[in-house]
Amino acid sequence: MQLKHKIVALGILPLVLAIAVICGLVISLNRQVGDQQAQLIEDSILASKRAELKNYVEMAQSLIAPLYDDGHGDEHAQQRVLEELRKLSFGINGYFFVYDREGRSLMHARQSELVGQYLWDMKDPHGLPVIQALLKSAQSGEGFQRYAWNKPSSGQVTDKLAYVVMLDRWGWMLGTGIYLEDVERATQQARDEVAQGIRKTMLAIAAVALVAVLFVFASGMTLNVSEHRLADKKLQRLTQRIVSLQEEERSRVSRELHDGISQVLVSIKFQFELASHVLENGQDKGLSILREATERLGEAIGEVRSLSHDLRSSLLDTLGLSAAIGQLAEEFEQRSGLTVTYNDNEFDCHLVDGAAVSLFRIVQEGLTNIERHAQAKNVSINLHGSEESIRLTVIDDGIGFNVAQVERGHAGIGLRNIRERVEHFGGRFELISVPGRSELDVLLPMKMPGTKR
Repeated sequence: MQLKHKIVALGILPLVLAIAVICGLVISLNRQVGDQQAQLIEDSILASKRAELKNYVEMAQSLIAPLYDDGHGDEHAQQRVLEELRKLSFGINGYFFVYDREGRSLMHARQSELVGQYLWDMKDPHGLPVIQALLKSAQSGEGFQRYAWNKPSSGQVTDKLAYVVMLDRWGWMLGTGIYLEDVERATQQARDEVAQGIRKTMLAIAAVALVAVLFVFASGMTLNVSEHRLADKKLQRLTQRIVSLQEEERSRVSRELHDGISQVLVSIKFQFELASHVLENGQDKGLSILREATERLGEAIGEVRSLSHDLRSSLLDTLGLSAAIGQLAEEFEQRSGLTVTYNDNEFDCHLVDGAAVSLFRIVQEGLTNIERHAQAKNVSINLHGSEESIRLTVIDDGIGFNVAQVERGHAGIGLRNIRERVEHFGGRFELISVPGRSELDVLLPMKMPGTKR
């Protein structure tokens, strides 16, 4: 995955997800608050209207009390009461109505066509039997009833709140009501205000989210550019290091050829020329000179083999990694005089191409550093393989060194080469050093990361 994709996955996507969750919570909480606010407004308005309706009915009762309480209860007194109630009103939609216990309309100030009709079974659009509900509420003493009724001023069916009482001696139900359009308007206004607040909050969150996403994107691009520059610098340093190492290796090979093999071959040439001259003169020394020259030629061949072995051990190609490291350990012990112990579990390692050469070079580099700097007496080399990985350790009992300081300096080029070799194959490299013990620990997988067996 490219770096910019990682930035999107690890930076922007969690941010967007968090903002989406916050938006959902804000919407849910605001809706709850809006519903609660609308309910509080409705309850407050209804409480006010209940008090107002109760006051109107009490006022009507006090007005008709002299006629109702005189004890006669004749038809003339009842007609006068109905006339007085018909005259009472509080606005175009505020009026009184009277029904008997059978649901017959005795007086309706705004809908005179209903007077005399039996409305016991009449239902509102919600299926509520209105007159039955009103009579039940009046008889129970609760008094208040909500239902839908035709509004005189508009001619439309609207929610209405009524308050009714029983005039028991006459068997009448007296009541009045208030239409609730203003309650609906107030609650809808509260909900609209909450919705508008939600929209403003969403816009604010969207603005903040956009700024945050742009900031993350800009930071990611800056990091991307910085990583590219750092990678380019590392690549330049690595290229320069490789060129320097190649030049050093060429210089070493050139010195070996010039100081060793070249001088031996020149000496052999002189000896062959001398032997030829001596034999031409019939002298007996010619054979001994030839034998000596032949011996020197064998030494030259040995030098060539040694140089070839330093460049690449032939045992890597013939007998494998374990045997090659074993030979390297024997030669190092003979050359340095240190005691070298080599252990391996004789596992048949099927490493990816180049891994065996890298492990061999790592051992070479480790032994070279031990010989030059460690002042050690004993060296232990361990090679253990399994089906999943192979592990190499090189341990010495030298004076130790500061790992971080050495890796930062010029002397740490060899250690950095080891680390880069190991990282190339997806392995793990650890280096621990204290006085009396330094350990180089390498673990390589049997296959490259991202490949199949």
